[in-house]
Parts: sequence; structure tokens; C-alpha cells
Amino acid sequence: MSVINPNETAGTWRAHKRENNAVQLYLSGAEGDAGELVSARVAGFPVNLSIVPLTDWIDPDQLAMGAAAVIEVDPGSAASVKRFEKLAAATRTPLIAAAYDPPLALVRALVRAGAHDVVPLPLDVGDLETSLLPLADEIRKRDVASRSANGKLVCVIKSVGGIGATALLSQLAVRAAQNERHYGREVCLIDFDLQFGDAAFQLGLKPSLTLFDLIEAGERLDGDLLRSTMADHPSGLKIVAAPPSMMPLDSVTSEQLIEIIDIAKREFGTVFVDLPSNWTNWSVSLIAQADLVLLVTELSVSGLHRAKRQLDLLREQDLGLDLRLIVNRFEKGLLRTVRPADVQKALGRDVSYTIANDPQVMHPAIERGVPIAEIKRKSAVGRDIDMLEAGIAGTLGRERS
Repeated sequence: MSVINPNETAGTWRAHKRENNAVQLYLSGAEGDAGELVSARVAGFPVNLSIVPLTDWIDPDQLAMGAAAVIEVDPGSAASVKRFEKLAAATRTPLIAAAYDPPLALVRALVRAGAHDVVPLPLDVGDLETSLLPLADEIRKRDVASRSANGKLVCVIKSVGGIGATALLSQLAVRAAQNERHYGREVCLIDFDLQFGDAAFQLGLKPSLTLFDLIEAGERLDGDLLRSTMADHPSGLKIVAAPPSMMPLDSVTSEQLIEIIDIAKREFGTVFVDLPSNWTNWSVSLIAQADLVLLVTELSVSGLHRAKRQLDLLREQDLGLDLRLIVNRFEKGLLRTVRPADVQKALGRDVSYTIANDPQVMHPAIERGVPIAEIKRKSAVGRDIDMLEAGIAGTLGRERS
């Protein structure tokens, strides 16, 4: 499995952002109600009008700025129909086709191409209102998510498997979900460990749908499908479980998984991602998207050696990451053999957080699939996770009382 420079796959990375919530009209003239619509609101949305020749190309980036777009199509022009088909394939913005006396065959062809509806010209306010109303809730949801720029991505990597990183992440995400709930924000956890992921299991969940279903969805993937795939934890945390059967790490692409992340960031305030121990092209690409990276290791010579190799690889990629080093299963007695100065010397950076080794609390929590607070309300590991969660919240700009 090779590791690539993310610059080589930059074309697959998307950062769609709606800058306003207007309905964009792209017409060849202002007949009918088109002129009046410019100063009106339709289905609760303002309207912008652009006069554009029927076959001139429209920049998809302009479409991304609107809540929806109405594109005029000339039934007698193959070039005009083709323009609509290409635009529908190039944007996620809902498109409505508008045409004079469109034949039924054209209406069907436009819907197959991706049109949410086809309205007659000259444009009528009532027709447009009827066409937009079914989209209104979805449009508002996407617009609020984009304008709030709320979605933050936290990627968790481990120096080596078997150090309790997934257990730590699961408990951390639960605590974050409980805290974020007070502010009306949601948290999700996506388990991208395609072969050994068990984050959902460690929280007592057995979902029927998993990451595999999102990957298989292809072009059908959207926010609603993502949410329907998630398992709900009592804390409010939403979880996308790892596939039920082991998948080859190279059976998925960066584009597929980045698309899932993009949708998750539009739907949720904070997205935690558990990555596999082995590096892949797509794991590097996902890390490049992260607002914060947590590298979990243990305080041992072998653990620090492997953590250094991870850090060296990330430095070579020159991603400019905000990375925090976490020592899990920390015991003060370990400082007799491995001192903090040794860590700084070995890794070239200080430890950001330590998480106490508290198996009498953590192991029962994993076995029962519950938050550690249900095992013991106050514990050393609980205090450390609270401190870690507060630090992450501060880094992401999240308030805490």
C-alpha cells in the first residue's frame, strides 16, 4: 500500500460552501413573472436573475452559491439540453429546468439527467413556488449548515494497534456529544477501520447498517442516507460502524471517503474519525482534511519509536497539521524508565495529554458498552478524558460552561 502526496489528489477534494440562500434564475429573458421575482421571495427564499444565452456555459461555482437554480432549456436546441445535463452532473445544488411547451419526452429526459422539476415558461410565481416547496426543508438545512461553517473534523491515529485508542475515542466522543447537546450541536463518530473497527461494539451498539452501505450507495449518498445509516447512542452521539466483514484497505478510494466526510461535516458540528493502524492513500487524504489530529501512543520505548515514524511520515507530507500527542494508559511509575525529556527528545514535541491507566473502570465500560461514568462517576481516567475533551473543544472554538 503506497502513500501518496495529497497534492496529487487535490482534484478529488471538495469544499462546497453556499455563500447565500437565493434561488438563482438563469433565463434568456425576463418574460412573465421573472422581473417581478427579483424583488420577491419564493418559498421563503430571495431570487436572483441572470440573463444568459441558452447555450452559454454557467460556472458550477456560481450555482453552489445558491439554494437552488432555475435553468432555461430550449427544447429545440441539443446544445441547450446538453448544457443542463452537464450542469446537473457538476453540482449538488438542486436544479429546476424551465422551458416553453416542453414535450413529455424532454421532461422525462431532464428529470433523468437530474432535474428536480420542470416548470413552464413564461415563468409563473405559483408554478415556481410549487416546485420549490418540496425542496425548502432540505435547502434550508444545507444552507444553515454551510453558512454556520460549523463542521469540524477530528482524526484519531494510533502509533500501533492494541493500545486502547478506539476505547479512548469512543468514550471521548460520548463525552463530547453530551457537552455539545447543551448547545444544540450534534457529534458523530465514523469508524474507518475497515478491518478491525469496533467502536460501535464498544459502546454496546449493533447497527444493521454500516460504513459499507455508505460506500455502496455511490451517487445516492446524501445527508439523509448518512443519518439513516447511523446508530444512536443514548448520549446523543451518532455512530457509523465499521463494515461487518473485513474489507481490503485498497477497496475504497479517497474520493469515496472524502465525500462521506464532506456530508458528515455539513450535517454535524463535530466529526470524529477512527483510522486504521496501517497507512493508505485515503487515510493520508482524510488527515489532510482534519481540523485536529490526535496521535495516540503509549509510554514505552517501542510505542515512542513507532509514534516517531508516524510523525516523520506526516512531516514529509507537509500538511500543516494541528496535531496533539496523547499517551494512553499512563502510569506515573512509567516515568522512572521513560522520562518526559525522553519523549521530547524522541519525538521532537511534548506530550499534550495523558490518559490514566484505569482498567478497573475502562474494561467494565467496554464489556457492558456504557460510558465510564456509569461504572464510576469520578475516576482518574474520567478526569483525564474530560480534560482532553475540554482541550479539543477549545481548539475547535466550542464554548464550555
